[in-house]
Amino acid sequence: MVAYPLARQGGTARRVLAPVVVGALAVTTTSALRPWGRRRAAIAAGVVTVATAAVERIGTATGVPFGKYGYTDRLRPSIAGVPVAVPLAWWAMAAPARDAAHAALGRQSTPARRVALGAMALTAWDLFLDPQMVAEDFWRWRRLGRYRGIPLTNFAGWLVTSAAVMAFLEWALPPQERAEPALVAEYAGMAAMETVGFAAFFRDPLVAAVGGAAMLPIAATAVARTISDDRRPGDG
Repeated sequence: MVAYPLARQGGTARRVLAPVVVGALAVTTTSALRPWGRRRAAIAAGVVTVATAAVERIGTATGVPFGKYGYTDRLRPSIAGVPVAVPLAWWAMAAPARDAAHAALGRQSTPARRVALGAMALTAWDLFLDPQMVAEDFWRWRRLGRYRGIPLTNFAGWLVTSAAVMAFLEWALPPQERAEPALVAEYAGMAAMETVGFAAFFRDPLVAAVGGAAMLPIAATAVARTISDDRRPGDG
């Protein structure tokens, strides 16, 4: 992730680094799921990856639920016209978003609230992701939208899809009493690095401000409450 913004926009290095970074994030997320067991983590990863790949395939064919867009040949490898990195990205940030929401909600955490806030937390990440990937010409929108050329229907589609993913995680990986610190740290780290990246390296203050305003409050609250829980007396 540090190397990515230092490489030339549209160059070979970024094209190679993009799937490498996403793959590493997916592995990091999966390895943080040890409390749930390897088998459940592997099943959850497989289901989310395959399901979101199907949603992306439907999206490129019909325009539902994100709007009309198409992938270029710059992001490889791909299966059935969908770059492998795309469903891996959904998985990579899904569990961190859910546990960040769980931590941020604190004592108010319920299944419905986790699904709602988790969906918003995951969609908030796309406020960074889509402008970054469109700038690299990894995919194109048929009609330019208001946010860096991205239509608002994209984020509505992300919110609906994210809610479905969060609902699945509630069943497949029921949250622990306390959020997993590694997942909270992953979400917070991504929020901070994306904000700094767009502000200082991609030189796009609008995306830095919008994405930061969406991700950082959730991340900061989650981190603060996770630290507070760790310091709570009386734990075994």
